[in-house]
Amino acid sequence: MVCGDWLRKRADLSPMNVALVDGTTKEKWTYKELHEQALRWAMFFQDKGLQQGDRVVVVAQNSPIFFEMMFACLKIGCVLTPLNWRLSEAEIREIALHAEPALMVLDDFSLQAFPTLQTLGFQWEPLNRVKEKINTQEFHGLIDESKPKDYLPWLMIYTGGTTGKPKGVVLTERAINWNAYNTIITWGLTEKDTTLTYMPMFHTGGINALSIPLLMAGGTVVVANKFSASEAIQLLHEYTCTIALFVPTMYHMIVEDPLFQKMPFSSMTAFLSGGAPCPHTIYEKFQQRNLPFKEGYGLTEAGPNNFSITPERAHTKVGSVGKPMLLNEVKIVNNEGLEVQTGEVGELIIKGNHMFTEYFRNEKATMETLRNGWLHTGDLAKQDHEGDYFIVGRKKEMIISGGENIYPLEIEQVLIAHPNVREATIIGVKDERWGERVIAYVSVKSPEVITVSTLIEHMRPSLASYKLPKEIVILHELPKTAVGKIDKKRLVESYKIGG
Repeated sequence: MVCGDWLRKRADLSPMNVALVDGTTKEKWTYKELHEQALRWAMFFQDKGLQQGDRVVVVAQNSPIFFEMMFACLKIGCVLTPLNWRLSEAEIREIALHAEPALMVLDDFSLQAFPTLQTLGFQWEPLNRVKEKINTQEFHGLIDESKPKDYLPWLMIYTGGTTGKPKGVVLTERAINWNAYNTIITWGLTEKDTTLTYMPMFHTGGINALSIPLLMAGGTVVVANKFSASEAIQLLHEYTCTIALFVPTMYHMIVEDPLFQKMPFSSMTAFLSGGAPCPHTIYEKFQQRNLPFKEGYGLTEAGPNNFSITPERAHTKVGSVGKPMLLNEVKIVNNEGLEVQTGEVGELIIKGNHMFTEYFRNEKATMETLRNGWLHTGDLAKQDHEGDYFIVGRKKEMIISGGENIYPLEIEQVLIAHPNVREATIIGVKDERWGERVIAYVSVKSPEVITVSTLIEHMRPSLASYKLPKEIVILHELPKTAVGKIDKKRLVESYKIGG
């Protein structure tokens, strides 16, 4: 199925509907304006000599202009490659060299933060200078949109690298569009929907979770940059948002903000949590206010949307991501690749037209992940007798201590239920006697009134003795990845060196 230039068609159908809003400047883009800006960017890319398959690396903070560049790349067959501007200069240099861009576009922040990117030998342009140029230029030449690009790469998103070096996930137009079809149909999105996204545009959550599906449906995407709980609450009301995705760390800050109790959120049909398993305490805060809250599951390589659950069902099945969406398949398998029984834990595998094509120049990792048409997620899950799915944790994070399988998420949920615990995470470290031992890291609200022994006593009624952490480390704040997940990799490395 070749969709063609659906942005052009959307601009024909809904020319004056608002497509994008800059949450900071309040500037708005209609669909007509977005399409025209994408054409201007496409002509600029062509003038720079870009050809089909070339990578356009973008290092820039969140802005609606990202979508102008993204649709421009689609029009001429280039691959938009957004990089994580929260990385160190050494890390971002390494990824840029791996991507081998035909052009780099850098915003003012990146020009100052990563000056050596300009010395790598790749063609580059400052974002603001290009923006001024294309806003004043006249249309010229032709953009050849007749060639089918359905199976050509459109995006390359680098993974967070929490389990190793970042990998370039190649997504075709077909994969991105099928994720959008699946989301629009299964979640019932329409042009009346509006979302607010603080999720970074170098992350699939910022691009593919809600932004692209809503733009295809004709809705509105409000793009915000630096997350603030009070600002987020205000923007949700200012633009009468109907659905929004935040990661659990953001939800922690939202429910603790005084505005959370004051605002009605009357337009919201769904608060969606993703990026990491959500603490049950967050569910409770939303249930207390009778607000629609649910959890999703996805990954850069597939979707990221794969399951659907109503807020009403999520209320009775806390922690469940629901059932598979209409246009994808899922299974839970054991180490031999056989489907497990109801209630048993196994690896979640996914199949569908929304899957990635390959890891860029990493054939080994691609073959390990894509097998017999199925994507092996590396995530552990189980299914209950009603067919609802629950994510248990990462396969690589499962701890085997004394021959017993221990799932960190179970312990984390118990720890977070303590009223004085803000965040908690569990890691496993090597142990000569037990094979591995359980270590807990927590951040607390009032350090002066909590001790390790009180936390152990809090957990004891809910957990078997072999699941209790052998050590608990209390920190002021737990380290985070660029998208707000707790950085377990850094904690493991820190523990190894005695930090």
